[in-house]
Parts: sequence; structure tokens; C-alpha cells
Amino acid sequence: MSHDVHTGSGAGILSNKLLWLGIGTALFVFIGFVLPTPQSLVTIVADNGFADQMQKWGIADSPEQAAQKTMTVLGIIPMAIIFFATEAIPIGLTGLLMPLLAYFLGLLPKQMIGETFAGDAPLFLLGVLAMGVVVVDVGLHKRLATWILGWTKGFYVPVFVLCVSMAVIGSFISAHAMCAFMTPVMMAVYFGAVAANNSTGRLEHDPALAKFLLFTLCFALNVGGVGSPAAGGRNVIMMGFWEGYDVPMDFFTWMKYGFPMVPILGLMVAVYMLLFFSRKIKHKDLTPGLRAMKDETRRMGRMKYAEFVTLGMLVLILVLWIFGGHDLGLGGPALLALLIPVIFRVTEWRKILNGISWDAWFMYCGALTLGALLKESGAALWLAQSVLSSLNSIGISEGFGLWVGLSGFSGLMTNFMSDAGTTALLGPIVIPIGVMSGHMAEPWASGLAVAFATSFAHFLIVGTPNNAIVYGLGTYPDTGERVIAPIDFVKYGLLLWILSLLVVWIIGFLGIYQVIGFPEGILDTARAVLERNNM
Repeated sequence: MSHDVHTGSGAGILSNKLLWLGIGTALFVFIGFVLPTPQSLVTIVADNGFADQMQKWGIADSPEQAAQKTMTVLGIIPMAIIFFATEAIPIGLTGLLMPLLAYFLGLLPKQMIGETFAGDAPLFLLGVLAMGVVVVDVGLHKRLATWILGWTKGFYVPVFVLCVSMAVIGSFISAHAMCAFMTPVMMAVYFGAVAANNSTGRLEHDPALAKFLLFTLCFALNVGGVGSPAAGGRNVIMMGFWEGYDVPMDFFTWMKYGFPMVPILGLMVAVYMLLFFSRKIKHKDLTPGLRAMKDETRRMGRMKYAEFVTLGMLVLILVLWIFGGHDLGLGGPALLALLIPVIFRVTEWRKILNGISWDAWFMYCGALTLGALLKESGAALWLAQSVLSSLNSIGISEGFGLWVGLSGFSGLMTNFMSDAGTTALLGPIVIPIGVMSGHMAEPWASGLAVAFATSFAHFLIVGTPNNAIVYGLGTYPDTGERVIAPIDFVKYGLLLWILSLLVVWIIGFLGIYQVIGFPEGILDTARAVLERNNM
């Protein structure tokens, strides 16, 4: 059987790699080395300890030189976005470019650069990518498809079930793990649906359907992050900031504000994706793919040794993530996905190495280095304070307007930095701003606004591990060709990012905030702590 894959890529201005290489490099040089350093940037770098820290590290001799380093970091941002989106150079190489620039331009101490590129988060993603390889190798993904979607038929019912179920599940367990389990499932369902419609002996792929299934899965898992504190470290970080102001929030109180939006967001993802792809998809019936998965699962018979070991490994890793996350981190348990299959002779070591998408891994590691550069240089703080000053200048300094502004900016930032990093950066800034605004919902309202929006890393491939996972594991089963191009995240995720924020603004801020309300006295308690700290 011959195969024909039409991806539709490689056409138009985006295919001119040399052009985008030149544009990205020119922007980097212009912003980083030609533009004068704003005085506001020098002030922030000097007054907030960034200059002192750089001088202690030996990478700057004065506040002015430290601020110039920060301008260099600001210049890296547009270049990285262009390179990641257009693949002007291979996406993994763009990731490697981040620590290379940090080394050769002296933007961070050498030891810290290494830590950003090989810390807990990169090891976590490495383990998750290996997990996906093992799940496919033993065939466990076929049983997962049968368990979750096997009872559905047609096209629309499976899509709506997928979106709502993944959003809800992503509120309580690792969305990244579910993404690793389910990406192979989506491609198996896709292949079954396309193969069933083959009557010529030459398999014609349906790239629109493949992208539709992968992005639907990814975006549904992303939006589930608003549902509970268990959805991600960013939510726990924000809860820690509230504790510092003597206004702690418990698990179920968070769910009262966040979880009602989860099924709405899941349904929105389904409707959005259907509208966006409806005319492009050739095969609008997933029943053959689901039936093929069920038949294949039936032929597999009872679960075998390799599947039991793999399932046990998944459960063990999830348990360790939930109950041992503080002591073990996420990377430690995830690395068991490389160890257990080899020790228990489930999957060959070489097969795991060959199956991991190293391109996606290097890309994500580089994004973490970029996030560290933004944070440690003061660039992120300067951007945050500039935005907040702009909000004040147009009269958006309290209530609904403030929450919209904060969520919009944090939602934007989380596409460039990790969600936890964005929350850790903005939390200490926005909570005092919320308290000083005098609104009775503070500081919970502003904190929730920031944390909710950090779930919506839809439009840049580096925004969240979910994006990297579907990019890395989303390949055509017969050819191994990658389904998604990095620019696809911008094409399909940017509008969804806006719509996701609109749901939070309308359903969350104008609806849930008003209906549920906020406890009396949290503003007074937080204000007393703020005044005590400022004495």
C-alpha cells in the first residue's frame, strides 16, 4: 500500500526560512544592542536588586550594564517567537540557542544556565515523552481508547465527550500525563477512520482531521487547569501567596470559583474546533476508527504482562506526583518511565531512545532557559510593571477592569514562560495591587484572575508541556511524519486564547464572582498584613 500525505505546509511566506531568520536576528540586534535603555528599566533593575545580583555573579559591573543585559534578554523574546513559530532554524536548535546566548553573552552564571536546561521540568518532560513511547509499544493506548471513547459513535459525540472529559480529568490529575496517554489514542482513531475510507489501495491522509484531533485534545486539557488546585503547581503557588496575607483558600473553595467553568470551557473548545476545521475535514466519521480500536482490543484478549507492568507504572507515577510532589518533584517520578520498562523487559532501551522526540525536548528546555532569563534579569518584572502602569493610566485600577487587565497579561506571559513561573512572578505584584484597590473581593479575586489565565497557553508551542507533547508524539502511524507544525499553534490557538479569556471574564468575573461572592473580612485581614509589612 502506498501512502500520500498532504500537509499543506511549505507554501507561502512562512516557508521562506531565510527571510524569517533575517527578521528574527535583526529584531534581536535592534532591541538588544541598538535601542537606548529606558530609564524605567535601569530604575527597576537597580531598585529591585537585579543589578546587585548580576554584580555578585560577575556578569555586570554597574546598574547601567546590568540594564543593558536586560535589554539583550528583551531582544531575545521576539527572535525566539519568530524562530519557534516559523522554524527558521530547526525548533530543537532554537531551544539550544537560548542557553548558547546566555553563555556567550554572559546573561546568567554558567551553573545557573545548566540548571535551567536540565532541572526538574526538563526531566519531567523527558519522562512523559518516554511514557508515551512505552504506552504505544505495548498497545495500552488501544485499551484507553476503548475505555474512554469506545461507547461513542459518529463524529460529533466523540468530539464533545473527548473535550468535556479531558477538561474535567485535567482539573484533577496531571494534564501532561493524560496528553501523553491520549495523543497516541487520537492518532490511532484517526488512522482507523482514514484507513476505513480507503478504496484505492493508496492511503490518502486527512491532515485537517489529524490536526483537529490533536489540538482538540491539547486545548481541552489546557483549559481544565482552572478547575482545582490539583490541576497544576501555579494554583498551589497562588494559594501560598494568600496564606502569606492570612487569607488562605481551601481546595473546595477554589473549586467553587473555578470548576463550574471547566465543562463550559470544554464545550467551547469542541465548538470552536468544529467551526474552525469543519470545512477542511474530509472524513467526518470516527466510528470506523473507534470500531477498529475496539476490534483490535478484543483480538488482544486479556491484558498481558507488558500491559500490566505499564499500567502499574502509570499508576505509580501518578501517585508519586500527587502525594510526593513536594519532596520528589515531577521529574523524579517521571524518570521511572525510562527505567521500569527496561528493567521489567517491557520495552527495549533503544526503542525508547529512538521514540522520544528530542526536537520537542530541546525546544522545551530552551523555553525554560528563556523563562529564567526573563525572571532573573528583571525583564519580566519591567514588563509587568509597565503593563500595570498602563492599566492605571487608563483608569483600570480596581474591580472588573483590573481583573481583566491582570488575566490578559498573565495569559499572555504564560505563553512565553512556564505557568508556575508566571504565577510566581506576578503573585507578589498583583496581590498588593488588589489589596490597595480596596475592592471587597481582594486579594482572592486578583489572584484567581492571574492563576486562571495561566491555564491558557494555547498559541505558542513553548507555552506548556501539553503543546510540546502533542507536537512530539503526534505522528502519522504509517509514515512517522509529524502532524503539527509549530506555526499551527499560532493559527489555531490565538483566537481560542482570546475566547478562553472571554469565558473567564464573563462567566467567572461577571457570573461566578457575583453569585458566590467573597468572604467578608478578607480585604481587611490582607490590608493589615500589608500595612504591617510596610512598617
